[in-house]
Amino acid sequence: MKGPVHLKVPLGDDVLALRAGDHVELSGIVYTARDEAHLRMMEDGIPFDPKGAAVYHCGPVIADGRVIAAGPTTSARMNNLSKFLLDAGVRALIGKGGMGSTVREQLKGRGVYLAFTGGAAALAASRMTLKGVYFEDLGMAEAVWIIELDRLPLVVGIDSRGGDIFEKVRVKAKKEFERLQREKN
Repeated sequence: MKGPVHLKVPLGDDVLALRAGDHVELSGIVYTARDEAHLRMMEDGIPFDPKGAAVYHCGPVIADGRVIAAGPTTSARMNNLSKFLLDAGVRALIGKGGMGSTVREQLKGRGVYLAFTGGAAALAASRMTLKGVYFEDLGMAEAVWIIELDRLPLVVGIDSRGGDIFEKVRVKAKKEFERLQREKN
């Protein structure tokens, strides 16, 4: 197995070569954003330069100017909220659990979805340095935190060609379920 691909934000066309299932180590600035942050950005504008940016679906725990825990939020919650970011030039969405077919189509030719393991919030935080915040009035979980990553390990969940590791699992599980139902009857 080849080692991880090292990427640095801002991301360029290099992400277009990635394939679903590739291992990545991401460094550079990312911006956290959950539901409320997406809605605020749609209303008030994106407070950071979106060209080549990475948005992490995460509501981190911040204390004493440090990231204490930063596990991913279920990305499917942002299925209907991501298009404007991708249209503005965001190259990577990061989270857990995958995203829907609409986002998979929106990523084609322009970006990737990177998956981080749920339950590993302390590992994520150990690779992060807090740099600032936008929309702090939304509260800790919903604010847009500016975080510098140092080689955060990720997996390409959806690539820029429509490859989707989560969809492959869904299809396989459905076939297995149908097979078990036939055997039962």
